[in-house]
Amino acid sequence: MSKTKNYTNNEVTIVWEPEKCIHSGICVRGLGDVFKPKEKPWIKIDAASTKDLVKQVKACPSGALSYFMNSEGDKTTETLETKVEVLENGPLLVYGTLHVTHKDGSQEVKNKTTAFCRCGASANKPFCDGTHVKDDFIG
Repeated sequence: MSKTKNYTNNEVTIVWEPEKCIHSGICVRGLGDVFKPKEKPWIKIDAASTKDLVKQVKACPSGALSYFMNSEGDKTTETLETKVEVLENGPLLVYGTLHVTHKDGSQEVKNKTTAFCRCGASANKPFCDGTHVKDDFIG
């Protein structure tokens, strides 16, 4: 079972699933005052507005970062159009709700952003696990 860590400012809770993280650094480059990987805790949730936090979490390519609004009355749902982006020397990002069928026939639903391996070295195929960085993948 994957471990998760929650960080809250009482309006929003950011959920981090470290096993999904591909270390793209998008969070750090986007909100460097919030995401500080060399510190503990590494997410300083009070360093940005809830709006900015949500925007940055939505940009996470692996889905390792997600969020929920703490308000019980908040029933916000988001419909995303499907969009595909090829990251230079990195994964294929697919934005939107996806129904993934694995080679063994098992299925899962992925929401928001899913990073698919392009380098062929991921130990978590078809998903990216960040191995492309260690292997200096060019593509």
